[in-house]
Amino acid sequence: MQHSIHPAYRPVVFRDRSADLAFLTRSTMTAEKTVVWQDGNTYPVVDVEISSASHPFYTGNARVMDTAGRVERFERRYGTGPRRG
Repeated sequence: MQHSIHPAYRPVVFRDRSADLAFLTRSTMTAEKTVVWQDGNTYPVVDVEISSASHPFYTGNARVMDTAGRVERFERRYGTGPRRG
């Protein structure tokens, strides 16, 4: 890497407020806020809206779309009509 053209790569804490999860990793992100981590050191903290702890895909709380029910409701409401083919 060339010096003085890349941002600093340092430890940063990412915190998911909705899931009450925080993890320490390395990043180039900057933050105004800091937090004292479990090892006693102070690191910049970045608050995120969603992480693997709160995302529906990873938690298994994803909504399943009922497409068959929607099609049936549409046909009841508007009729099946002539099919083109």
